[in-house]
Amino acid sequence: MFFVFFLALTIWLVARRAGLPSQARWLLLGLLYVAVLGIQVLLPEGTPLRVMTGGSPALWLILGGFAVLVVLYRAGLRRVRARVQAPPPSETRQTGPFSDVELDRYARHIVMREIGGLGQKRLKEAKVLVVGAGGLGSPVLLYLAGAGVGTIGVIDHDTVSLSNLQRQVIHTDARSGMPKVFSAEMAMTALNPHITVRPYNRRLTAEIAEELFAEYDLILDGNDNFETRTLVNKAAVATGKPLISGAIAQWEGQISLFDPVRGAPCYACIFPKAPADGLAPSCAEAGVAGPLPGVIGTMMALEAMKELTDAGTGLSGRMMLYDALNAETRTVKLKRRADCPVCGHI
Repeated sequence: MFFVFFLALTIWLVARRAGLPSQARWLLLGLLYVAVLGIQVLLPEGTPLRVMTGGSPALWLILGGFAVLVVLYRAGLRRVRARVQAPPPSETRQTGPFSDVELDRYARHIVMREIGGLGQKRLKEAKVLVVGAGGLGSPVLLYLAGAGVGTIGVIDHDTVSLSNLQRQVIHTDARSGMPKVFSAEMAMTALNPHITVRPYNRRLTAEIAEELFAEYDLILDGNDNFETRTLVNKAAVATGKPLISGAIAQWEGQISLFDPVRGAPCYACIFPKAPADGLAPSCAEAGVAGPLPGVIGTMMALEAMKELTDAGTGLSGRMMLYDALNAETRTVKLKRRADCPVCGHI
């Protein structure tokens, strides 16, 4: 039996040095356990290999049962922690004047002429909804939290997977399998405990979109699905909410502010129809450079700050295009369509 434990330790250390994730290392140990149990069951008693690996399947079955109980306990504990609801806003952040801690935290904003104390107060009182906690949502959520946006909602029905971690920096390896909204909530409140995070672990649907959007001042859309983008745009127009939309693919990204209530076009004015098959493949199909969503998502967060504090010139009626491969950025003007079926009546 000592030989098996020594072999397991060796496999773990070699796999760790090779850079394999923890899930892969545990899988290797599981395969080793199955192999040892097979030896105990299939080989006759007294066989040297069976004696070397313990001599009896009973002990290994007990050990396996204990391991299963530990795994189930940890999974249950993780699920309970993930489902803990955020306390009421009155318990999570102070209303009214800034506390000394907040003044210190936001000092670099307050000294800026374009933001100042009034702008930071607007950020604290703002409510922003982010659709998607993936590549674009990760930097958006982290920077909005760090900036002190008082209430941040995030809606996403997906869970964290290892393929996300190349670019979705708000999540961690240890939170693999956890709903993205709860993983994001943990990271945001760890960064800034003075904000309120509202996680919605569900798919955005037409039945809930308008009612949900009505609770917020600004919508940020970072999903990579055209149908969902269309739904987000319709709900934003219906509720009169400005919409900051970002998109990425391989090496390129784009960002714009859609706000027909204030004269800018809506998303449907520019993209009235879904792209042809293969013309706009998803990140899973075509790939994406890991830092690219960080660039575009950070720009989205910055445009949100400008919109909420009325600082500078935003991207209303304009779209910024970023070509990371050639290090080029350009801005194009956008116009409303009078015959737009979504915002033409405004």
